[in-house]
Amino acid sequence: MAGDRPEGGEVPLLYSEGNVAARVALEREVRGWSTTELAERVTRAGVKMNQTAVWRIENGTPRRRINLDEALAFARVFELPFEELMSPPLEGLDIDSRRLVQEAVEAFYEARDARDRLHHAVVAIADHIKAHPDSSRAIHEQCLRLMGDERDARTLTGDIEDGGHY
Repeated sequence: MAGDRPEGGEVPLLYSEGNVAARVALEREVRGWSTTELAERVTRAGVKMNQTAVWRIENGTPRRRINLDEALAFARVFELPFEELMSPPLEGLDIDSRRLVQEAVEAFYEARDARDRLHHAVVAIADHIKAHPDSSRAIHEQCLRLMGDERDARTLTGDIEDGGHY
């Protein structure tokens, strides 16, 4: 519909290279990476890129075009869904807020992965004790020895007795 177009006749794009370029700059800054470091990470992700290319994507006039392989590599390097990389940065979220949120998100995933690892280890120990009931006491003593804190060791051995962490 003609009435949906802004003055000048151009239809604004929801996703655009401009959004990707802005997100590349923002995500790089949030992580404290230089343009050289980002280029090295993109190259390690499988798409050859140098520092000048990153700078031209972020600052060039005209801005350097981004091909699909590069956009996918940026999404992979930043650990963002592709659609998120193409979306414009959120307004009202300054660089410090972005860094804090990024740190919280990374900590969340690290904690989740650690809980999963703990659960699998506890299940494996519980299965081992079922197969070797005589080892139960020694396993509990080893937990206390390695942990050094009796309350923490009791929590872990309780999880083992229950057959899982969650």
